[in-house]
Amino acid sequence: MDQIQRVGIVTGGASGIGKALCKELLKRRVYIVIADLNAEEGVKTVAELEGLGGACRYVQVDVADGPAVEELVKGVYRDFGRLDYMFNNAGIAMYGEIGDMTLQNWQKILDVNLWGVIHGVQAAYPLMKKQGFGCIANTASAAGLGPAPGSGAYSAAKHAVVGLTASLHYEAEAYGVKVSCLCPAFVDTPIFDSGEAVHMDKKKVLAQVKKQKLMTPEHFAGIAFKGIERNEALVNPMPLRRTMDVVFTLFPSLHRKVMRLVCRTTREARLG
Repeated sequence: MDQIQRVGIVTGGASGIGKALCKELLKRRVYIVIADLNAEEGVKTVAELEGLGGACRYVQVDVADGPAVEELVKGVYRDFGRLDYMFNNAGIAMYGEIGDMTLQNWQKILDVNLWGVIHGVQAAYPLMKKQGFGCIANTASAAGLGPAPGSGAYSAAKHAVVGLTASLHYEAEAYGVKVSCLCPAFVDTPIFDSGEAVHMDKKKVLAQVKKQKLMTPEHFAGIAFKGIERNEALVNPMPLRRTMDVVFTLFPSLHRKVMRLVCRTTREARLG
């Protein structure tokens, strides 16, 4: 470990965008700590990255468990004496209208998608402030940049991540810490298939998702690192971002029509 120059933690690093981010870190000769709840996939990812010449290890962590995340981060810091990257990437999907959500549904989505990010930030940011360098990247979503009918609870959590991360971006500047919010849209990852459908026909939901042009996780990870290295507060595929800005700001009536269309489409998958 003495020869390792940099170290990074990636939550949800065993699949999808998380694994692709690990591969980008590998290219930069960063020691990678893959933190994921899925032990089987975590071990497979370690073997895959080591086969590509990477140095890494797997740690089983539930990001909803604050003390566990804190121990993960402090343990890495103890071992390496530094922390260069903290990717708070772990997340889950949930489909359903807000009126169908129970408090238990809200608790589940917020525990992972919001509190999971908060736990990572709370553990890593003080260490990075102390050392005077580091990068925190929180994975939100394009659903955190505007309305997402049919996925309102998911969207609410991601909006909160966008607000948290954009605020920290400016607060952290004075301490030499870079902070970016990653906002992917339709990326081909297991999150869609593993997502929970609340009072909706999941097969119909997934059929709608598959109609979209899905970006590969590797493509998005490449975009993400370009933005991170430029210290961008918000990293989003540019054509999508420009389109959202124009529709939201300049054509509000068109935006309302699009959102109403989304409502009608998602309700085709609603049960009862």
